[in-house]
Amino acid sequence: MTPPALDRVVKTCLAKDADERWQTAHDLKLQLQWVLEAGSQAGVAAPVVARRKIRERLAWALAAVALLAVVGVGVVARQYARRAREMSRVVRSSVLPPENSTFLGVFPGMAVSPDGRRLAFVSRGANEKALIWVRALDSLSAQPLAGTDSAFHLFWSPDNRFLGFYADGKLKRIEASGGPALTLCDVAQVSAGNWSREGTILFGPAATGTGPLYRVSAAGGAPSPATKLDESRREVTHRWPWFLPDGRHFLYLARSLSSPENNGIYVGSLDGKEPKLVLREDSSAAYAPPGYLLFVRQGTLMAQRFDAGSLEVAGEAFPLAEQVRFNGVARRGVFSVSDNGVLVYLGGATAGPAQLLWLDRAGKQLGALGDPGFYGVPRLSPDGARAVAYALDPQTGNADLWLYDVARGIRTRFTFDPAIENLPVWSPDGSRIAFASSRTGQFDIYQKASTGAATEELLLGTEAGEWPASWSSDGRYLAYNRQAPGAKTRYDIWILPLFGDRKPFPFLQTQFEELGAEFSPDGRWLAYFSDESGRQEVYLVPFPGPGGKWQVSTAGGARPQWRRDGRELFYLGPDDKVIAVPVKLLGSTVEIGVPQPLWQTTPPPVPGRHWDAAAGGQRFLTVASSETGTVPFTLVVNWPTELDRPR
Repeated sequence: MTPPALDRVVKTCLAKDADERWQTAHDLKLQLQWVLEAGSQAGVAAPVVARRKIRERLAWALAAVALLAVVGVGVVARQYARRAREMSRVVRSSVLPPENSTFLGVFPGMAVSPDGRRLAFVSRGANEKALIWVRALDSLSAQPLAGTDSAFHLFWSPDNRFLGFYADGKLKRIEASGGPALTLCDVAQVSAGNWSREGTILFGPAATGTGPLYRVSAAGGAPSPATKLDESRREVTHRWPWFLPDGRHFLYLARSLSSPENNGIYVGSLDGKEPKLVLREDSSAAYAPPGYLLFVRQGTLMAQRFDAGSLEVAGEAFPLAEQVRFNGVARRGVFSVSDNGVLVYLGGATAGPAQLLWLDRAGKQLGALGDPGFYGVPRLSPDGARAVAYALDPQTGNADLWLYDVARGIRTRFTFDPAIENLPVWSPDGSRIAFASSRTGQFDIYQKASTGAATEELLLGTEAGEWPASWSSDGRYLAYNRQAPGAKTRYDIWILPLFGDRKPFPFLQTQFEELGAEFSPDGRWLAYFSDESGRQEVYLVPFPGPGGKWQVSTAGGARPQWRRDGRELFYLGPDDKVIAVPVKLLGSTVEIGVPQPLWQTTPPPVPGRHWDAAAGGQRFLTVASSETGTVPFTLVVNWPTELDRPR
């Protein structure tokens, strides 16, 4: 006969309601010990003989021990299964910028660490400095990293110790816990990098740039090409590298502006083997264990099964998140993924459209020009009656130039080629517009009548990339920037005579970066910016030279513009503020006043000066983003669990 106490123990173990069962194996053990010690004998039959009683007790003891083992294992298994289900549950939350700060731009830089424990992002604080911040995801606060001013394109080292980033014409790294920022190499503007376990960093050209991927040691050194553009596919750029687990193969996006059907995600190799097409998608891609490719398709973040050993995809792609922010020019989704199931992304399939605004010197809005859109690099005609700017199609990533009637606020299309047209420059009489176009696979310089009636004329096309910067007031010279493939001099300033044999010549060509040439209104001076001091500063030199050199900016500066009467220079400060400096041109010398900050810009994430001063320098036409930078990131933990569900 079973002791009633043991009956109660068994019934409790089998209770339907989990809360009514023994909650731990220890609780069950104590109950069974109490039964064995005859803690309850009510209803037990009287013993016949002592030996039988001993045998029965021994039998009950053995049964109790067996029950303890079975039920104990069941309790432990149940608790383990429950804990496993809880741990694998998908959890979503939001990550806001630090207090009194905003995320930088409409495509803010951010990266989650490989171990999924920290998030790095770029944010502008109350002091208006844009810095890298690092936040532990189990913490409510983030810490800024000193020495990361103007950083973007962040990426982590595979051991979670360091952050790589681009700033001031250099690829750098810094410890995620803080410390000095170390320069790895001098580079032109880059797209995001990626860091292998073997200590190799890959990076690509800027959002609107052309060229292959490059590699450099994580310890620093001279960069060298890691991929080669395929001329048969008319490729013009390789971007967004991402190493696979073996540390030798990597994903990247290959693009052809003239043959978009050749755009796709490829796998390359550090040993130079033939690249392999993986997906015919026009987006950046990332690999995530246990075997997925993540990319953006029409604003939706997708996951595709992928075998990193055979380099083959399998099955259909599954949607992970809708309305994910996507940079149509750079073809990059704003998302980052760890090695252990942590995903971070920014919502809003495309950034909110910008607006062309008129501002006064204090940044007060005076009016708007045209409807909201995806604009950049506005330039006013010499008489101020018209403006030209590029407008982006966020779906195709194509950019064309459009003309605006300033008085009526209407626009008409100026260029129609499927390539990118950008960086317009007016002729001094307003009859022509020079611009850069990528229709040959690299940027060449074209010109067209500003009426839009005439056909476009190629002004300059060489093996280098070239784009116009400024037209001299007498109409005889066009200053432009040049970047020759493999050149040690990086960006240089050249001059194209528009008379005689039109043979171009270098004007500023050093081992440093010279950009943003601007002729003075009298044509006798040239303003530009360079990183020769270790950071970008604005300088003045006489044209055509020779002569001295004067530094205009005092704490960093770029993208200068003259006031139409030559009495002031405007430039962009390192905190994206427009700065004004009084200037007196005195024959062969110059007097430079004290820089005065004017107003804060919100530039789009593509190169160029995204504002233009009207005659007199009292108002400015600028591109203003419709977003404040406070849209939160979305954090998703255990996202692969969603893909394992039956469909």
